[in-house]
Formats: sequence, C-alpha cells, structure tokens
Amino acid sequence: MACACTISVLAAQAAEKKPDPENPIGGIVSVPIETVVDFGAPNGSAVIVSVAPFLPVRVGDWNLIHRPVVPLVTIDGQVAGKPGIPEGGETDDREIGLGDLNYNLYFAPADTGDVAWGLGPSLLLPTASEDAMGTGKWSAGPTGMLFLRRNLWTSLIFARQLWSFAGDDDRPDVNQFVVRPLVIRKLQDRWFLFSDPVIHANWNREQDQRWTVPLGGGAGRLVRLGGQPTALRLGAFYNVVAPDGAPKAELKLTVQFVFPK
Repeated sequence: MACACTISVLAAQAAEKKPDPENPIGGIVSVPIETVVDFGAPNGSAVIVSVAPFLPVRVGDWNLIHRPVVPLVTIDGQVAGKPGIPEGGETDDREIGLGDLNYNLYFAPADTGDVAWGLGPSLLLPTASEDAMGTGKWSAGPTGMLFLRRNLWTSLIFARQLWSFAGDDDRPDVNQFVVRPLVIRKLQDRWFLFSDPVIHANWNREQDQRWTVPLGGGAGRLVRLGGQPTALRLGAFYNVVAPDGAPKAELKLTVQFVFPK
C-alpha cells in the first residue's frame, strides 16, 4: 500500500489549529508524495512515486477519511515482492506509466485522543498502463489504521487485505495482505527518527515465497516551504525475507504537505 502517509503524524505538528495536530485520523488534511527506489532485483528494477492524500470529511461524530493512492511506476522487468504490484506481468523494456489506483475509505470517530482508529473498505482498480505495472484485476477488501501516542513516541499502523473479484482471466488472482507499522521518536529542533517497513504477504505463492519483510529506518525534519508546513524524510530498508525476484533493498524519500483546517 503506497503508504506515503506515514509521517503525517509528525508533519502535522506544525499546524496551528485544531483538530489534534499529531493525529492523522483526527481530521488533518495532508498530501504525502513518496518515492521508492529499489535495488538488487534479478529480473529488473522499479521506481514508484505515490501520491496518497488524506482527505477527511466530518459527518456528525465521525470523520470519513478518503485516501486515494495514485502510483506512477517506471520498471524494466518483472519485480516480485512489491505491495503495489502483487502480480505484475513481464516486460523486456523499461516502461513508464500509471500503476493500479487504490482507493481507501476510513470511518473514524471524530473526537480522539492518544488512541484513535479507523476502519473501512479498500478497492484496487486495474488502471495500470502496462501489465508489469499492475494486476489486471479488480480487487477489494477491508482496511484499517490505528494511532497510538505516548510521550515522545508515536505509532501509526495501517493494514489491508485484498481479494480479486473481476478482471483479466489470463492474469493471476490477487490475494494480498499488507501491514505498515510506523514508529516515530521525536528529537529536538523538529527532527525525528522513524521506521515504517511495508510488510506484505502474497497468499497465492508457496509458503517460502509468500512474505516480504524489510527492516530499516531513517530520519526526517519538519520545515516550512513558503510558509507551508512540510515534513521531509529519508530512509533505507533491507529485505530480510523476500520471494525470488524481489529487490534486496530500497530507498524511500517522502515530502509531505500539511493543510491544517
């Protein structure tokens, strides 16, 4: 799940108005742009740039949080172990284009504190411009997120399960689980440390080819760009568990703009 939203917790600290500036489930509008560059895949490599805004709408005592994930992909071969391309096709040339769009809707209580949650549906649309960039399948399933805060530590956990229900009969079915736990440790002068590995399982594969588990982390800082609250983050991750054809490591650069209400 192009999860790019992972530093909204910290980026929103620069907000000067309510709702809760540390809680992305509590109604903050933010637009993260995440660039992932992978290394070491034997069949090719991929660069994925994802835009995944949080767009909350308050309805009574609830926030309806719309979160589309729009990926732009460049790829030069079939790459396994990527959450946005669970069953990508093959290509012999470098291709650039749109990946599969993922729309998420979270129903979350509007009044939150140090613990907050949101639950709802997730829909994957087969919008990829090339087979290697997407699944060729319509997929849907549940998604959820949990926010926790204690002193200088903040956590935000996303999870999603998708099953395909329509699409190209010649393409493999989608049965994929993704969980993205975020842990943040605040430092002085608006710096922070973080880790947000994207862990996922492709249940259609053999047991020893099913999981991708990266380890790593990085650092970031809250800044103002033209007066706009913005969080900058850079991290590196190494896959300690991965299927054949997966990259060995990846770099992630995120720029996240926050729009306090």
